[in-house]
Amino acid sequence: MVFEFLQLIGGFILASGWIPQIMKIVKTKSVKDLSVNSFWLVFLGIALMETYAIHLVVQGVGVAFLITNSLSLILIGLILIFIYLFKDNKSKDTKPQ
Repeated sequence: MVFEFLQLIGGFILASGWIPQIMKIVKTKSVKDLSVNSFWLVFLGIALMETYAIHLVVQGVGVAFLITNSLSLILIGLILIFIYLFKDNKSKDTKPQ
């Protein structure tokens, strides 16, 4: 029980680390310095871990892992959506010299 609680707290802290990035994207409507490939790799890694988390839950353990992993997957997915929504703003952000 203690370890599930620690995993839940740690997972929420890790997942919430993406929220400042999301807020900055929404505020500036700019994704010019973000690498879409990096975010796809993170998304793929979390999706694979999500498969494992589902496997654990079916066996009766790992609910905290599934919850926090799902949150991370949703947040990274949101960042990917923003990258594609705001990708055309890249040229607007660069000022001619």
